[in-house]
Amino acid sequence: MSRIDLQVAAQDCLRCPIRHRAVCAACEGVELARLAAMKSYRSWEAGETIVLEGEALPFVASIVSGCATLTRSLEDGRTQMVGLMLPSDFVGRPGRADAPYEVVAATDVTMCLFDRTAFEAMMRDTPRVARRLLEMSLDELDAARDWMVLLGRKTAREKVATLLAIVLRRASTAAHPLRAALPLTREAMASYLGLTIETVSRQITALRRDGVIRLEGAREVLCDDLARLLAEAGDDGGGAFPA
Repeated sequence: MSRIDLQVAAQDCLRCPIRHRAVCAACEGVELARLAAMKSYRSWEAGETIVLEGEALPFVASIVSGCATLTRSLEDGRTQMVGLMLPSDFVGRPGRADAPYEVVAATDVTMCLFDRTAFEAMMRDTPRVARRLLEMSLDELDAARDWMVLLGRKTAREKVATLLAIVLRRASTAAHPLRAALPLTREAMASYLGLTIETVSRQITALRRDGVIRLEGAREVLCDDLARLLAEAGDDGGGAFPA
C-alpha cells in the first residue's frame, strides 16, 4: 500500500462500528496503519461455512457484523454447537495454524481479516495488541465458565433469557428499546441451550406474554427493560458476558 492508501485505510478503521471493542481497540497512529495494511474484508451469506474444523486457517479475523457459530464434531458424526460469535469477537488463534472448530455463518457475516503471519509479527512487536487479545481471551474464558453454569444449573426460562440478553447486549441495532434479529433458529437455540425446540418456543412465548420482551416478525426481538430481562436470566448484569 502507498502512504496515502494507508492513511485512507486507517481512517476507515476509525469509523469501524467495532473499533472500541475489537482486538484493535488499543491501537492508534502507526499501529493502526500497520493493521490497516494487512487487513481485508470478506462476507459470507447465512448458512455458508467460513472454515472447516481442522482446516488450515491462513488468517485471523474480527467479526464486523452478523453472527457465526462454532461447532465441534465427534468421531461418530455427531456435532455440538459450542460457541456463538458476535460483532467484535475474534476468530482464530495466533500460533495455531489449524481451525479447532467449524465456523458457520448463522446470519450474513462480514469479517475484517488479518494475514496470520503479519498479525503474529505485530503481536511480537506491539505489546498493546497482545495485551488486548489476552483480555479478550480471558473474557471468553469467563463467559465459557458462565455458560457451564447456565447449562448445568439454570432453569429453561433462565437459559432462554440469558441467550436473548447476550444477543441484545452485543448485537442491538438501537439503544432503546434494544432491538436485534435472533441469529439462530429455534432448533439451533435448542441445541445450544440443551433444550427441546418446543421448550425454547414456550419460554420465548412466556417471556413475550409477561412483557419481558417483544417480538416483531419471525426473528426480531425487542426489550424495553434490560434489567428485567437480566433478572429473568438470573444475572444482575455484572457477569462475564461482555456488553
